[in-house]
This record gives sequence, structure tokens and C-alpha cells, in this order.
Amino acid sequence: MLNLLSFLFGIISLIIVIPAQIPMLGWGNWFALPVIVVGILLGALSSKNAGRDFCLIVLFIASVRLLLGGGFF
Repeated sequence: MLNLLSFLFGIISLIIVIPAQIPMLGWGNWFALPVIVVGILLGALSSKNAGRDFCLIVLFIASVRLLLGGGFF
């Protein structure tokens, strides 16, 4: 059950992260980061790893975008 919730939080955060890849919308990644962290925590409490791994991939995408944009752009 926790794995499913983690996957759900990962999908919600991915929906936020995808439009944030557009220039000048990078600040949207800051809204996705807390959702991603909650998904990772739920995935860590689960007995399976799929949800946690998915959230880690989304975290990587959001982090790289924030790094390239200087944190805002």
C-alpha cells in the first residue's frame, strides 16, 4: 500500500515537474520537491522499491533542471 502511495506521489510530482522544464517556469520544481520527498519517505517505508525509485528519478530530473537554471529559471 505504501508503495502505491509513493508511486502516486511520484506521478503527481512528475505532473508538476514536466511543465517546469520550460524556460522561465523552473520555479515550479520548488513546489514539486516536497511532494517528491514525501514519496521517497513513503517508498522507504514500503517493502518494495519501485515507488521510491520512481520518486528518486523524478528528484534527479527536478534537481538537474534547478542546477541548470540557477535555482529559479
